Amino acid sequence: MTTAIIVLVIIVIIALFFIGMYNALVRLRNRVRNAWSQIDVQLKRRHDLIPNLVETAKGYMKHELQTMESVTQARSRAMSAESVGDRAKAEGELSGAISKFFLVVENYPDLKANQNFLAVQEELTSTENKISFARQSYNDQVLFFNNKIQVFPSNVVAGMFNFKTEEFFEIEEEAERAAPKVDFS
Repeated sequence: MTTAIIVLVIIVIIALFFIGMYNALVRLRNRVRNAWSQIDVQLKRRHDLIPNLVETAKGYMKHELQTMESVTQARSRAMSAESVGDRAKAEGELSGAISKFFLVVENYPDLKANQNFLAVQEELTSTENKISFARQSYNDQVLFFNNKIQVFPSNVVAGMFNFKTEEFFEIEEEAERAAPKVDFS
């Protein structure tokens, strides 16, 4: 009888351990999903601002149609990307197109002084900052989740219940990774 109670207590302890580990993995997976939704909200905001920016600039930049089209096409690719990796790549391309757009804007002082353009540009800059923060938060959650899945003993529970590692939202654009070149000559 005492042996049966000891075995039962051990089984209950093991079951509670597995339940706790499973629940921890579910909570972490949900944190990753929440962090991704925060990025998604900011990316949608960014995608909504870009047509306003391009539309405001059209009247001033009639000769820069190709620049505006590249921003619009990059936006379309970013909106249609599915996986985290594809989304990161497409968003990197969109960031590059927006940067080129703002470089061209420098040639149009009237546009730079336009209040509507300035307001949209400020909103876009604010959104870019929020995207960076959300991307960092997401990557932190992914790191914590992936570590939990890969270390013992939680990797046993993760394998039993088919938890998979998540993809990081990494910058693909080489221009964003490279340090800016400063030349005073």
